[in-house]
Amino acid sequence: MADVNLETLPGVGPATADKLYDAGFDSFQSLAVASPSELSNTADVGESTASDIVRAARDEADIGGFETGSTVLERRNEIGKLSWHIDEVDELLGGGIETQSITEVYGEFGAGKSQVTHQMAVNVQLPKEVGGLHGSVIFVDSEDTFRPERIDDMVRGLPDEAIEAALEDREIEGSADDETALEALVEDVLEKIHVAKAFNSNHQMLLAEKAKELASEQEDSEYPVRLLCIDSLTAHFRAEYVGRGNLADRQQKLNKHLHDIDKVGNLYNAAVIVTNQVASNPDSFFGDPTQPIGGNILGHKSTFRIYLRKSKADKRIVRLVDAPNLADGEGVMRVQDEGLKPE
Repeated sequence: MADVNLETLPGVGPATADKLYDAGFDSFQSLAVASPSELSNTADVGESTASDIVRAARDEADIGGFETGSTVLERRNEIGKLSWHIDEVDELLGGGIETQSITEVYGEFGAGKSQVTHQMAVNVQLPKEVGGLHGSVIFVDSEDTFRPERIDDMVRGLPDEAIEAALEDREIEGSADDETALEALVEDVLEKIHVAKAFNSNHQMLLAEKAKELASEQEDSEYPVRLLCIDSLTAHFRAEYVGRGNLADRQQKLNKHLHDIDKVGNLYNAAVIVTNQVASNPDSFFGDPTQPIGGNILGHKSTFRIYLRKSKADKRIVRLVDAPNLADGEGVMRVQDEGLKPE
């Protein structure tokens, strides 16, 4: 996809093509899903020229028209499912976390949100026959939560059959009880996690654009990007846009950010997991007053919403709050030294 000649589009000469490539538009599909204003701002081309380019790219990419439900069903068969390795939770989610979708995980501090992102960064690298997607990871860290030591724990805590499959897949000699083989496996898993620390909301939005570029570069590699984690999505926006006067600006930027990360999932068949902070609703007299922040913008854009709630000791309640094709429900998991485990 990255080798497409954009100069075949009407109105795109060598200079314009270079601008488009520099702005990260390296395929007909990436141009087809862009808005003319976005293209005009990022690639420094006129609004009318941008409209012509987007229209021509849509024709080349063959998107934007209607299709039958059976065609949609056939395309959905390409969607991958990333397993938690917790039967109760996988069943709740219809097999696991979907690619080409945004899964939002929210909960109060200590509920296990970062534990989920770390565990999925390990699980996604496993072969498909043991619940993985045989892919690499992009991890945007806005709260200084990423810990390579935790990845080490979770790799060693995988089921033996998953470790054996991962060793064989990577052509590492040894078994699940071989320390040398485990060390080599941990190192290889860490090599396939691309981490960037976001220092503010603007930097975080830039990293989402860089994530698209990295996913494009890795697309034809042995381990293409199959997971994008942002932990947390809302921390910087919440800190920088304080008060009702700044709410509209915050929501506009958050909306653009969500569309950028959604493109990574859709263009490269990757799962997108974002964690979200919560606030207590003082007007709530009944039920749980905990509410995710981000408003309707995030609520509408998230395909799946998962609420993590603390329970006794290391138990966590995993509640599916919203999904387009699944019933609401709850499952139980444990957060242990070896990672996320069944009850």
